[in-house]
Amino acid sequence: MPPAPPRRQAPLLRLTAPALARFRVELDRLHDGYNVPDSAADPVQFVWRYDDPRDREVVASIASGLAFGRLASVLASVERVLSLLGPHPAAYLESLDIRQAREALAPVVHRWTRGDDLVALLVVLRDLRARYGSLEGAFVAGDDPSSADVSTGLEAFCAAACAVDVREAYGGVPRGRLGVHYFFPRPSLGSACKRLNLFARWMVRQDAVDPGGWSSVSRSRLVIPLDTHTIRVGRCLRLTRYTSPGWRMAADITATLRRVDPDDPVRYDFSLCHMSMMGACGWGKRVGNAHCPLAAFCRPIRTRDA
Repeated sequence: MPPAPPRRQAPLLRLTAPALARFRVELDRLHDGYNVPDSAADPVQFVWRYDDPRDREVVASIASGLAFGRLASVLASVERVLSLLGPHPAAYLESLDIRQAREALAPVVHRWTRGDDLVALLVVLRDLRARYGSLEGAFVAGDDPSSADVSTGLEAFCAAACAVDVREAYGGVPRGRLGVHYFFPRPSLGSACKRLNLFARWMVRQDAVDPGGWSSVSRSRLVIPLDTHTIRVGRCLRLTRYTSPGWRMAADITATLRRVDPDDPVRYDFSLCHMSMMGACGWGKRVGNAHCPLAAFCRPIRTRDA
């Protein structure tokens, strides 16, 4: 079970029906401004290189898995891995040469992730595809379509991934916690699962930003990929009751956005995140919300742990 909620909680956004309608108009306007191809540099652009859903899900798993740290570093690390996989990443996995992959990825270092961790990730993706037919199949196998969100699918997907034998990727029996397991955090342990939710968003949704490729998971059940920017915007707009990042906050922000768009609450993620990345959010700045397109609804929450 997820950990108990923190003691300090911010008030959830409460809007009357007319105000909620106006809020949606502004969110839709912001979404439409960003919902164009290559509207901002983002790892999702790697997924658009491939037309085959089998290749897309492999690339999306790698690109989302490395989506932490400086953007330039993220893009460079993903590019190095994809250069090894070639034009058909799914086919590459089917004939994966672990020794050759270890030699090719040995120089790659992305924050605390090392080359052997990336080789182990390739082994996990290979084995999940072999067992379930696809990564979508691996996700759906443990999912509960009747549940409010995708937490059950993520939990089972991560459990299956962490059960894969990756000793060969590490050249023997590694000591301590396996680095590859960092790619597969679990909602039940309180993790926001930002990169896995990002992976699911890319594969389930389809518009000018998200390429899509999966058909067995409903968009309505996706959970927002929680990062520094969505936390900041979520606190400013009072989309969440929680002040501590984690699965509860991600689910809470999503639940509030579900009031705005029950069928596709995560459609606003890209625009809200990049609005903040590009400096429009005035959280902690002297300029305040003067340049925020959602300034009419901005009520920043100030607490000691903000």
